[in-house]
Parts: sequence; structure tokens; C-alpha cells
Amino acid sequence: MERRVVITGMGAVSPVGLTARESWDALVAGTSGIAPIANISTDGLKVTVAAEVKGFDGAERLGEDVRHKDLNVQYALAASDEAMQDAGFDDAEDLDRSRIGVYIGSGIGGMASYTAAVDTMRERGFRRCPPFMIPMMIANMAAGEVSIRHHLTGPTLPVVTACATSAHTVGEAFRAIKHGYADAVLAGGAEACIVPEAIAGFTNCKALTRNPDPATACRPFDKNRDGFVMGEGACVLVLEELEHARARGAHIYCEVAGYGNTADAYHITSPAPDAAGITRAIRIAIEEARIDATEGIYINAHGTSTKLNDASETLGIKQALGEDAARTAHISSTKSMTGHMLGATGALEAAVCARVIEEGIIPPTIGYCEPDPDCDLDYTPNHAITVPIRTALSTNLGFGGHNAALAFKAYED
Repeated sequence: MERRVVITGMGAVSPVGLTARESWDALVAGTSGIAPIANISTDGLKVTVAAEVKGFDGAERLGEDVRHKDLNVQYALAASDEAMQDAGFDDAEDLDRSRIGVYIGSGIGGMASYTAAVDTMRERGFRRCPPFMIPMMIANMAAGEVSIRHHLTGPTLPVVTACATSAHTVGEAFRAIKHGYADAVLAGGAEACIVPEAIAGFTNCKALTRNPDPATACRPFDKNRDGFVMGEGACVLVLEELEHARARGAHIYCEVAGYGNTADAYHITSPAPDAAGITRAIRIAIEEARIDATEGIYINAHGTSTKLNDASETLGIKQALGEDAARTAHISSTKSMTGHMLGATGALEAAVCARVIEEGIIPPTIGYCEPDPDCDLDYTPNHAITVPIRTALSTNLGFGGHNAALAFKAYED
């Protein structure tokens, strides 16, 4: 028997807030987290803006020495603490922790720790390689550290699918619970790679905008968009089997009802121009969820503000939902405010979907000024709107041709 899966907790550290609630309130208000880069020198870089996390103190937030934890792991731990508390798991004494898993991924892992260690070795020799370099750089460590911190011994693994990473962790956690391998899973992603090497790499592969104006640097679906803005942070959701949640009297945000996972098999960085991969992912998710998109749906689009992605994603939505259904879809890209949080972005955008269903408010796509003929849907420009929403969809695409779509529904008995 397939089991139903719901969201009962969420935690976040983002460029617009240090908690899930702060982040949601900022997004609804249209507050941007994009600003001139403050935490590293931009000398010699062609990109000078990013969406950095502001005011985060790992030692204070986690109550421990964090010198040997990469920043992406610190973000993940803070978000997992909040999610556990929000779900009511933090002080529960009768939890079977062998039935609770951790699916937390990172697109890049501890890049800042790695580059700092390499600098040390170049300056002082290989004998000075930091002993914590490997555990601080590997991309599975957020999942491992969260498991250790909360003594969760159920199925635990990271996912690494670039920008689709944490959409896939949420989807795979949904499957694990649905088919009985776990009663609950902490699912999400973490990223902290706003470092010169990453900025230079993304710049030279022509992915980042070089626009130095924070107000116009990220404008998804706008005719004048020219690249994404790098972000950072973490988001962790508690996915839980419905009866397990009801027995605890847990608050239920929404139901996770469908998941599509496909590949373009086309190019290492560009989406397929026919949008076949994301089209199939959306269709798989909405068919599993038994959603009728003609009745109205909210879509949190990947919406990176790159020329190819936004046009391809728009085509995929129309192909999956049909021209008539597409006109009934309310769409927004919260990356217009958070920047692209890479491996953390899918989970945060899933959290946004859950909030939209619960609160009936759709956050805007800010910075939107001039329509693009290739992007001709309703992107909720510049201001939030209030509208009852029963179903939602989140889409994410990653380098390598990875596609993920998650479908959510209002919880009903």
C-alpha cells in the first residue's frame, strides 16, 4: 500500500532571512537579498554582486565550535535544527530514530574550505595540508553532520545534481516514505560557494550576469535578463508519513503528491531547446499527484534569469500543461530575490510552495520590466498577490541536463 506524505517542518538560512519564517515574509514583501559582494574581495572579478547570507553566526546559532565545519554544513545544521523544532521532533522522546532519514545534498560542497586549504599548501607546502580538509570539502558532509547531530539512523544520503540537487532530495525522500522505507526524512540542500574561484568559473562559462546593479542584476523572464546571480544558504524540510504525523498531532503544511525526475541527454550546461526533459518531469509529477492544472496552479519556476533557461522552462510549462492550462497558472521566480542558491534552491522553493498553499499569497518575480515574446506567461511581476491555491508545482533544472518537478496539494483528510 502506498503511503501519503506531508510536510510537517521547515527551516532555512537564506539571503533574505535567517529562518524559514523570516525568509517567507521577505519574499512576500518583495525584498531582495542581492547586494554588492561583502564577504570576499572582488578585485579582478567581472562579477561584483551576489545574494549572500547576512548576519549568520555559526557558533552562536549552533552553540558549538564550528571551525572544522564548512559554512554550507553550518547552514544545513542551523536549518535542520529549526526544521526539527518546527516539526516537534526536537524534544520528542518516543521517536524511532532508525525510521527517520536525512536526504541533504549540495551541488558543490565545501569549495571555500578546499580553496583555503589549497592556498595554505601552496604557501607552506603539502605537509601543512589541514587535517580536516577532506571532511570539510566533501559534498555528503551536510547529510552526515545532520544525521549525527540529531541521532537519525534511517536511510541517509546526499544528492548531487547541481541546481536540481535539493528538489531531487525532496523527491527521493518522498519516494522513500511513500514506499515504506522511512517514516520521516529531513530533506533539503545547502550551499556556500561565493568564493572567487566559483565566481570566476561561472563567469567564464557565461552563466553569471555581469550587471553591477543589485536592483536589475536578476530579472527572471524579463527581455533584458543576461545571467544568474549566485546565492547561498540552506533549507531543510521534514517530510513525514501522514498517519505518523497525525498520531503526533503535528501541524501539516501541505501534502507532497508527485515527483518527476528526467534527463535532457543534450548538453553539459544548456537546457534542451525543445524542453522535452522538463516537460516530461512536470507531466510525471502532476500525473502522480492527480492534479488538474486547468483548475489553477501555482508554479515556483526555476527562473534563473538566463536567456536559455527561462525560455526553455516557459516552453516546458506550456507543453506539459497545455496552452489553456498555462494561462491558469500563477508563476513566480523567487530567485529574483534570493539569487540562485544552487544546491539549496530546490528545497527553499518547495518550502515556498507549501507556504503559498497554506497562506494563499503568491510572492512576486521582482525586477520584471520588459516582457519577452519567448516568455509569455503570468510571472506575478513585482508585487505579491493574494489568491486561494490548492495545488503547486516547483521546477528545477541542473547542469548536466538534470530535471526535477515536485507537485504539492492542500492537505485533506
